Amino acid sequence: MESVSENKSLDFIREIVAGHVRGQRYPDGIVTRFPPEPNGYLHIGHAKSICLNFGIARENNGRCNLRMDDTNPAKEDVEYVDSITGDVNWLIQGWADHCLGLKDGAPYFASDYFGELYGYAVELIKKGKAYVCDLSPADTDTYRGSPDKPGKDSPFRLRSIEESLDLFARMKAGEFPDGTRTLRARIDMSSSNVWLRDPILYRIRHTDHHHTGSAWCIYPMYDFAHCVSDYIEGITHSICTLEFEVHRPLYDWILEGLDLPRPLPHQYEFARLNMTYTMMSKRRLLDLVQSHQVSGWDDPRMPTISGMRRRGYPAAAIREFCRRIGVGKVENTIDLSLLEFCVREELNRTAPRALAVLKPLKVVIDNYPDGQIDLLEAVNNPEDPAQGSRQVPFGKVIYIEQDDFREEPTKDFFRLAPGREVRLRYAYFLKCESVVKDAAGQVVELRATYDPATRGGNSPDGRKVKATIHWVAAEKAVDVEVRLYDKLFTVADPSDVKEGADYKAGLNARSLTVINAKAEPSLAAVRPGTVCQFERLGYFCADADATAQKMVFNRTVTLKDELAKIEKRKG
Repeated sequence: MESVSENKSLDFIREIVAGHVRGQRYPDGIVTRFPPEPNGYLHIGHAKSICLNFGIARENNGRCNLRMDDTNPAKEDVEYVDSITGDVNWLIQGWADHCLGLKDGAPYFASDYFGELYGYAVELIKKGKAYVCDLSPADTDTYRGSPDKPGKDSPFRLRSIEESLDLFARMKAGEFPDGTRTLRARIDMSSSNVWLRDPILYRIRHTDHHHTGSAWCIYPMYDFAHCVSDYIEGITHSICTLEFEVHRPLYDWILEGLDLPRPLPHQYEFARLNMTYTMMSKRRLLDLVQSHQVSGWDDPRMPTISGMRRRGYPAAAIREFCRRIGVGKVENTIDLSLLEFCVREELNRTAPRALAVLKPLKVVIDNYPDGQIDLLEAVNNPEDPAQGSRQVPFGKVIYIEQDDFREEPTKDFFRLAPGREVRLRYAYFLKCESVVKDAAGQVVELRATYDPATRGGNSPDGRKVKATIHWVAAEKAVDVEVRLYDKLFTVADPSDVKEGADYKAGLNARSLTVINAKAEPSLAAVRPGTVCQFERLGYFCADADATAQKMVFNRTVTLKDELAKIEKRKG
């Protein structure tokens, strides 16, 4: 578990919180919240907010409420509630789960406050600060004006308190069709901030709600429900992304207009996460799912937390990534390689090793005893001696990677070639004696000899080899399906596509390659979600699609390929 004192230099929000703690501004403690709308799955951008809100609560012995801001029943679903709850619990487990705010073991729901929210709306009407408006949605937009042009008053703006109270009660009773009436705040139609131009607080929606069923046919708008829900829950610091900065005056106006008795929550904004080769739009992510460009929200190519979890990204690596990118006020774009670096760093420390061959090339060791199978000692993780070791079988016929052999090697290629000797990981020195080709002239088999005195990989006579390669014993190898994932998009900024343009043109047609590989027998029993390092190849996560007949592994992230770097420089 990471230390709370890891944040040696505080970001600007933590500096504000630290000042409030020193001044005892909130004697009942610091309370933050993470309030997603359950209209999709969480993505890596949400992870930054989760780590920030739960991190601040954790560092100050406070609480962070997980709340579903579920005020739009047409787009929300129990599926999303369940996925959000599961993803948050997974991401903070063992790190900040002790400060997770739940209600009877479940998330908070803004919809649980619909009765109270309705009562507060009635209070605004009684104070002359809200009125029922009969303008159509189109006319409401027209009357609002534009950023460089003031709006004009609704003809219903001077409606009496008594009439508005009556109409609002009848709206709640279901007397009026959708879109015929709204409840609006009475603020300033000439304000330079368009969000203060008599914003809508309630609208009519004759739609069942995933949590409240058919109990309501009017639903509060986000701006009204959000700030009042924060107050009801005793939130002290309402932390959100920069696009809500222009909403803050309305947040404050509503709370101050209600004359509430105890200290009010305050909103603070930070720059959201933008990352290369990654789409953050929920609408477009939903489109990718519905158009079957991906297998679902948890497709390992998706930037969703569920997808990253299925791909094998550790929660600790995602948290470390969020810590490294920091919290600021300036929008910037983070390179995907930083996230992959954090994943590699964490998995190098924790993941057990295994032997697997993705592109098998058969090797027959002529001087190895027929029918003999030896068990060789292999280290499970050189970074963690506590993981111990295992035994891997070795026999007369083995598989090596096709890429580890060249019939005509270049000067910079030190792996196996005719007449050349290499070290087999955990095993022996191996020398290629000859090649076997098919009718098309392709190498399909190698004939080789081994030196039994080099068991364990060292030569008693001190001779050196320049390369070590991995292998699996053919007789004991298990068949595994390996899914090689790459970036979902080929363009660095797939979100930089104008509305109406085909953002799918940037999709990577080679983002998934499925191959059949050979692996050491221990991988046949790996549980789904377990990540192993396939030595020299990368990190791979066992997928739930596995069957009794075949294991399935998703490539989590590659290892650094020094040969590829050399050849890239040469090319």
